[in-house]
Amino acid sequence: MKTVFTLWLAMAALAAAGLEFPETLKEIHASVDATKVTADFSFTNRGDKPVTILKYQSACASCMAVRIKDGKLRYAPGESGLIQADFEVGNFAGTVDKTVAIWLEGDPESDPSLKLTVRVHIPVLVAVEPKTLKWELGGHTPPQTIRITMNDTRPTRVTRITCSNEAFKTELKTIEEGKVYEIAVTPGDTDKPAMGILRIETDSKTDKQRLQQAFVVVRKPTPGETAAKP
Repeated sequence: MKTVFTLWLAMAALAAAGLEFPETLKEIHASVDATKVTADFSFTNRGDKPVTILKYQSACASCMAVRIKDGKLRYAPGESGLIQADFEVGNFAGTVDKTVAIWLEGDPESDPSLKLTVRVHIPVLVAVEPKTLKWELGGHTPPQTIRITMNDTRPTRVTRITCSNEAFKTELKTIEEGKVYEIAVTPGDTDKPAMGILRIETDSKTDKQRLQQAFVVVRKPTPGETAAKP
């Protein structure tokens, strides 16, 4: 219900401005080997006055480029246009949301008329959970476990585990060959803050998913974590 109401508000704002977008959210399912995907947002000026697009901006300048077809910025009543967003998949995995802000003539700098959302679903062939292991400063040092699940149809194996901080000891366990692995991690002690990056290498046939990372840290609990304790 909340999502429906939010979309209704967005459409109401656009109607007042004159432009109408059939969709403000585009969902794309990327292929395993995709390097770039494109989302097309069509629109029409349904008002009785010309509408000028002042500017458009991606929230992720390094991973998503935005353009308007033919570079046209002013639309007479009844005219239609197309905004295109090119998302660079890179090393992203899972569900990724990226937004595009659209300013129309008369919009204040801090309040664009519309935000478009590109939602990309990227296959996760090597799933690492959790991404971060935490130990409380001054607390116990029992081992904690990271589980690695291979979602490819082909067997995929963990070939090497290294940690940037030698104080954390790791032990790789095979749960199901080519499918499921676990990494037991134990900190040297918790007397002082420490952190490390686990580098998880696999023989995945997909280059960008061959290397994974996880984090290990010894630190004071946050106020929220302290409050959550019974």
